[in-house]
Amino acid sequence: MTASLTDTAERMALLPADVPRDAIIVTRNLQREYDMGGEVVRALRGVDIVIRKNEFVAIMGPSGSGKSTLMNMIGCLDSPDGGEYWLNGHRVSELEDDELARIRNKEIGFVFQTFNLLPRATALHNVELPLVYAGIGSKERSRMAIDALQRVGLGDRMHHRPNELSGGQRQRVAIARALVNNPSILLADEPTGNLDSATSVDIMALFETLHATGQTIVLVTHEHDIAAHADRQVHLKDGQVERDFKTEATH
Repeated sequence: MTASLTDTAERMALLPADVPRDAIIVTRNLQREYDMGGEVVRALRGVDIVIRKNEFVAIMGPSGSGKSTLMNMIGCLDSPDGGEYWLNGHRVSELEDDELARIRNKEIGFVFQTFNLLPRATALHNVELPLVYAGIGSKERSRMAIDALQRVGLGDRMHHRPNELSGGQRQRVAIARALVNNPSILLADEPTGNLDSATSVDIMALFETLHATGQTIVLVTHEHDIAAHADRQVHLKDGQVERDFKTEATH
């Protein structure tokens, strides 16, 4: 089982031969169907994507295109009905739920539209939470959480609770929480959906800064101006990749 291999180079050697060795995300003919009241909905109809280390990729598409389903697959929140998926060398399409959860917690930092912060906890404690689950001691937890908050420009707000922070600051806390485990990928689902346009620009500038420091980022959005911040865009339609292109080519 590839999940038991601790050496990254060993795991990467098990990727398909035609895949670049720095591939973080690889999907092959990924398929997912749902039964909606007796009607079968084919959410993904054979999606092939390769995302390499330190890429900044936006996944776009209208409602019903399959982008949320694909995000759930990439985030190990759901399993495919057909096809294969490798995450940082782990063949996750074959893993059991407990192994999936372990890979998810180790490899992926999630950023959601609704922030998902504990209202009575300080920014510092919110950011520490994934480390609590990982069994890291309190001193080390605090050091790592402070470092993550400083990375997102909130070192002076670490003892504030969410109701004492602006929407943009709350999203920065959520991004710090996603970063605190040093994940292989940052997976952001409509991260500016609850923010005004000026704050959205600030948050996207933060994503660009994180990308410049080597962070791999996958951003799911339906807004073209938000997707334009990414280096590459993958557009889905009817559960398939319609277009996959470098953003620069559209300017």
